[in-house]
Amino acid sequence: MSQKPDRITAMQQIISQVKAEFPLQEPETFVCGPEGQCQGCPKKLLELVDSEISYWEAAIDNNEIPQLGDISRFAKLCKNVKRGLDRNGVIEKYRQYKT
Repeated sequence: MSQKPDRITAMQQIISQVKAEFPLQEPETFVCGPEGQCQGCPKKLLELVDSEISYWEAAIDNNEIPQLGDISRFAKLCKNVKRGLDRNGVIEKYRQYKT
């Protein structure tokens, strides 16, 4: 039976997964899509996730331990943002770009 990670490790694992799957460092994803075709602004969604990642990385570096509710809210935010990015085709384009 595997042991559950501690709260810091759990948050760091989510952050690592998000950094691997979301196009946070790709400037072309930080632009708005064609007018009328955007379903949730990818630029704003990515900025929101990026700011949360920056916050939690700094907090962990300052020995702040995230609470279970913090981890759950961050994971839910990322899940909802991923859904929005999928609707706009951003994730698919990013995967094609990476390969």
